[in-house]
Amino acid sequence: MNMIDMAIHNIAGYKFISLAELPILQESLLQAGIKLDLKGTILLSNEGININIAGNTEAIHQFKAILQQDHRFADMTFRESFSEAQPFRKMKVKLRNEIITMRQEEIDPEQNRAPSLSPEQFKQWLDEKRDMMVLDTRNDYEVEFGTFDQAISLGLNDFSEFPEKSQHLAKDKPIVMFCTGGIRCEKAAVYLLQQGYENVFQLAGGILNYFAEVGGAHYHGECFVFDGRVALDAELKTTGTQQCTVCQYPMKSSENHQCIK
Repeated sequence: MNMIDMAIHNIAGYKFISLAELPILQESLLQAGIKLDLKGTILLSNEGININIAGNTEAIHQFKAILQQDHRFADMTFRESFSEAQPFRKMKVKLRNEIITMRQEEIDPEQNRAPSLSPEQFKQWLDEKRDMMVLDTRNDYEVEFGTFDQAISLGLNDFSEFPEKSQHLAKDKPIVMFCTGGIRCEKAAVYLLQQGYENVFQLAGGILNYFAEVGGAHYHGECFVFDGRVALDAELKTTGTQQCTVCQYPMKSSENHQCIK
């Protein structure tokens, strides 16, 4: 299937930046999205913006051009993929206390950021079998869809549990953190830096950027996404795997799924 058949252009991106007058920005972005017939969700808070939207390619280009006219968002980058169908139902712009909830008021990702590893660098470290901790900062049901081969998970039910469940991580080796698109591992890395960890790195752009740049090397399974596509493979294509509405874990078919709840 070629890009012509994959008519829907999906983008995901975020930026930690101090924002004010949020209701005005909310209405402006909502009207721009509706006018361009885009669907998806944009989260706004005083700490930044988180965008997950989809539509035809021309509309996506126009929306990105609108963002670039605002100096606060001009340098935003996006993870991009294509799908046959629109994975969102409507266009929403929501105001939140945080664009990714951790409930740690002292955390300021705009001012204090851990070093990034490019997908190429991360793959090289995995190729070399470096002595490091590869830490998956996603929820436990997401990990069940797929993860990096040597990754460890903290068994999170929700990202807000990260501060509590990361208390006893070892400090004697580098920690490389990752998530779906980069936003959670970026905030988690800042938290660890404030807890006295020194060798902390984040995978730039998360799993989706890794797939786009180097493919599926060292990754086992699929990547869960928070939209109607459910999961993507290393080629950023929908896999067909479904998610159980009760336990949230991957479901290949209703006939063989054993719900864990």
